[in-house]
Amino acid sequence: MSPARPVVCCDLDGVVWRGADPIPGAGQAIEQLRAAGLRVGFVSNNSSQPLGEVTAKLAAAGIPASAEDVVTSALAAAALLASDLQPGAPVLACAGPGVVEALTAAGLRAVDRPPAAGVVVGMHRDFDFDELDRASAAVRGGAHFVATNLDPTYPVPGGMIPGSGAIVAAVATAGGRVPEVAGKPERPMVDLVRKRLGPTGVVVGDRPSTDGAFASALGWPFALVLTGVTRPAPPSGGESIPNPPPPFVAADLATLAPTLLDAVVRR
Repeated sequence: MSPARPVVCCDLDGVVWRGADPIPGAGQAIEQLRAAGLRVGFVSNNSSQPLGEVTAKLAAAGIPASAEDVVTSALAAAALLASDLQPGAPVLACAGPGVVEALTAAGLRAVDRPPAAGVVVGMHRDFDFDELDRASAAVRGGAHFVATNLDPTYPVPGGMIPGSGAIVAAVATAGGRVPEVAGKPERPMVDLVRKRLGPTGVVVGDRPSTDGAFASALGWPFALVLTGVTRPAPPSGGESIPNPPPPFVAADLATLAPTLLDAVVRR
């Protein structure tokens, strides 16, 4: 029996889209990879959206996908907490609806204020002082403190916006504790991707500090695209191409796809 072909684990923000705008050629590139017999999974540190919204956004970009194809840091955070807390335990979700959905699916109870046995901090745009007060109070009270991820920014059309890491930093400072991190490149996401997508693959992403480190943690090759936060001359708040560079570097996913096919399918 021939070995299974590797799965292509593709990041979303900065690879498939920037904000609401699909990146040109990304949908056709994924179709090309699938046509060659490769499974494409979508592995994102952005925890803000429920899985149905992620798959709907993929469909709008011309990329059919099911919830089984998508792994987010919200799922990793919920799995981490479910392994530690009792079923039905209250978890303060200082995060978006994607985290609330993941906590509920994992058998936990999402709340918005103490008392709480756990606290999850993730990306959401309505974070304010009152929420910082509630979340940090729960952290100081001893709740299991989990960050979905520490990405400081997310790429959007025209630049970048603050990411989950910026919100986590505020809660950690006020709470006086360092969180356990669930998303890329940490172990909870590594374990979840191996379980849901397979034992071998390649990681495609735009951020070496998370996507590249995630590939290293998996023991898989890293393919860097330059449509997100990384540039040869990095923008403020962005990243530069590592030296030495990863095995694959391409301007965008459309340029990368034929190179991946040569390396994986036609080798």
